[in-house]
Amino acid sequence: MSIFSFFRKHNKSADNRPELDGAGNLFFSENGGIFDNKPLQGEPYLLNSWVNIAVNTIARNVARAMFIIERDGNEVKSGPLFDLFRRPNEYTSRYEIWKETAAWWLLEGESFWWFGEHYTGGLPQELIVLNPRLMRCEYEAEQKPLPSVYRRPYRRWFYQSNLGLIPILQDELIHFREWNPFNPVRGINPLIPLALELEQDYYANRANTQLLKNNAIPQGVLKTDQVIRPEEADAIEKRWESKFGAVRAGRKIAVLGKGTSFEAITLTPDVCKLFDLKRWNLYTILAKYGIPPRVANIYDKTTSLSGKDTAEQHSAFWKYTLIPLLKQFEQILETQFFMRFGLREVGRFDLSDIPELQRSEDEQSNRDIAEINAGLKTINDVLTERGKEPKPWGDVWYRPKSLVPMGKGDGA
Repeated sequence: MSIFSFFRKHNKSADNRPELDGAGNLFFSENGGIFDNKPLQGEPYLLNSWVNIAVNTIARNVARAMFIIERDGNEVKSGPLFDLFRRPNEYTSRYEIWKETAAWWLLEGESFWWFGEHYTGGLPQELIVLNPRLMRCEYEAEQKPLPSVYRRPYRRWFYQSNLGLIPILQDELIHFREWNPFNPVRGINPLIPLALELEQDYYANRANTQLLKNNAIPQGVLKTDQVIRPEEADAIEKRWESKFGAVRAGRKIAVLGKGTSFEAITLTPDVCKLFDLKRWNLYTILAKYGIPPRVANIYDKTTSLSGKDTAEQHSAFWKYTLIPLLKQFEQILETQFFMRFGLREVGRFDLSDIPELQRSEDEQSNRDIAEINAGLKTINDVLTERGKEPKPWGDVWYRPKSLVPMGKGDGA
C-alpha cells in the first residue's frame, strides 16, 4: 500500500485523533478515541452548530474567489501552473482545495499542502490537502523541547498513521499557519480562547434537551373527592376517551383522587439564563470568526432588516474578514511556492466577480470620478492607486464638460 493510500485512509477516519493542550500544541492520545467528556477535544465542528455554520460560511466563500496565475500583469490560462491550480489532483477540484484549506485553517489554525508521493523535485504535479491533526514536526516527534531560536532548521514532518510515523520532507510541503506565540513552527487553534464558551454551550444544550424530555405536562386532569384504585382510574380514563375522543399530540389524561391536585411546572430563572447564555455564546463565536449576524442568517430584533443593512453586512464580511484571509493565503503561497521555485508568475484571488463587492467598487469609482472632476486627482493618480499602468495623457487635468486641457497660463 502506498503512502498516499495511508493519507486517504486516515484523513477519512475518526481514529487516532490528537489531543490539543492549552498552549496550542498537538499531542496524540494513547487510546486514539474521541474525547466525549471534553467538548473542545470532542470536535467542536460536530458538537457546536455555530462553529459548524461559521466554518462552512467562511470556507465556501473563500472557495468562491477564483485563484488566478499572472505573468507580467497578464493572466495565464494554460501551462503546467494553470493546470496544477485548476485540478490540484485527480480527486480534488480547485474549489475543494481552497475550501478544505480554509476549513482546516479555521479549525486548527494551519493547513498543509503535500506535493504527493511521486514528487522528486521541481514544480509539483499535484497538491494534496493533509489533515494537520495527524502532522508532527521532527522535534515534536522526538519529544524535544521547543527550540529557543525561532525557526530552528528541521528537515522533516511526520504523518501519524496506525503503522507509525511516516516521514515527509519539508521541501514537499506548503504550510499555511496562523501565528502561534507558544510554538514557532505550528499554527494555533482559533477555538482555544472559546474553550469555556464551547463547553458552556455544550452543557446548556444538554440541559435544554433534558428539560424538553422531562417537560411532560398532561393536557387534561380529572379530579375526584373519592379514593380510587389504579384499575378504577384506568376505567375512568377509557370511558372519557370513548366519549370525547383520544387526547392528541401524545399527551395523557391524569386521573387524580382524594385531595390530590396538579400544578404545572414553570421554567425557573436559572433555566431561562441558559437561553441568554446561548445567545451570548452565539455572538462570541461569530465575532471570533468575523461573521456579521445577517451573513449567518440571523435576524436580530435590534438590527435593521432592510436590504441596505443586509448588503452592508455582506460587504463588510468580505472587506474585513475574507479579503485579509485571502491576502494572507496569497503571501504564504508567494513565499513558499512561487519564490521557492523561482517562478516569474504570481498568484492572486480575482474578486471582480464577487457580487458583494460590486457596490463598493461602484461607490469607489464614483468617488474617483468626482475627485478627478474637482481637480483633486488625475487619471494616473487613480490608476496608480488601483495598481494599473498609467496613461500617457493621464497626468493632464481636464475641466469638466468642455474637456479643454488646462495650462499654466490659463486663468479659467
